[in-house]
Amino acid sequence: MLKNIIFSLNKAAIENETVLRQVVSSGQYLENSGYRVKLLEASGASYPKIKAAGKKNTLIICDSNAYAKELTAKGYYCIGAIYSTNQGEKFEGLKYVFEDIEEVDEDSFVKAYQRYSGEPWEVIRTDRLLIRETTIDDIDEFYRLYKDPEMTRYMEGLFENPEDEKRYQKDYIEKVYGLMGFGVWTLVRAEDGVVIGRAGYSIRNGFDNIELGFLIGKEYQRQGYAYEACSAILEYGKKVLCLEQVQALVKKENEVSIRLCKRLGFKEDEVVKVEENIYGHSYTGEADSSDIRLNQAKYGEYLKFVKEL
Repeated sequence: MLKNIIFSLNKAAIENETVLRQVVSSGQYLENSGYRVKLLEASGASYPKIKAAGKKNTLIICDSNAYAKELTAKGYYCIGAIYSTNQGEKFEGLKYVFEDIEEVDEDSFVKAYQRYSGEPWEVIRTDRLLIRETTIDDIDEFYRLYKDPEMTRYMEGLFENPEDEKRYQKDYIEKVYGLMGFGVWTLVRAEDGVVIGRAGYSIRNGFDNIELGFLIGKEYQRQGYAYEACSAILEYGKKVLCLEQVQALVKKENEVSIRLCKRLGFKEDEVVKVEENIYGHSYTGEADSSDIRLNQAKYGEYLKFVKEL
């Protein structure tokens, strides 16, 4: 959990009244939000020493690429910062670089820290649900949800070997969450922390629109969770992701999901053929992600629904 935020500024930034005011303003805002904040000066190659204790709870905002590299190599989490005093600085290898630091909200600092530390992003809270990024620890719960044959009657299941699923999810967290900022998320019941399903957005080859997908474990169905989750995710897609149109693909026989799509405001568009079992039965990683051959490709007929946001 993020506890400490350190601003590291070179001498030129410290002596610049505007930059110093911006950083102090940001620091005061973060202190008021409950974080311990420090301002350290780095002059030339003489960098401040930061204690190793608690470094996993610390985020460092650097205005020096060289210092950021040094700290990253030692296991610290660093964000680059651009001010008027270091406009030409290139931060190589950092996931995040902030400008206009006093305009950056608390959530952005937290999410940057979480991406480095591997903590899942909390995406949405509804009356009864927490919708968050999936973790490797969720995989065992997914096998519990998917064990009923009805769960895979109209959709693909998990890999036969849980270790394959965990390898796939590890790559998904890094490549999809890390690069796209959205994906299929885990649905957690707020009252007791139980994983009850999955829902979110994905990109399917051959289609232009982002796709909404959802799954609720059988014992949690008929309680309004799917509608509650999908309604919130559609609103998030509109307001946060700035999506204008979303699609949903549902097998023609899946009457329950068809009714839900219509209730959510989707309109039936056309019947399409969709490739199934893309990854095959095992997953070893990005270089060898599937044991399925081109001539083994399997397609199913789906109803394509579209919703304007």
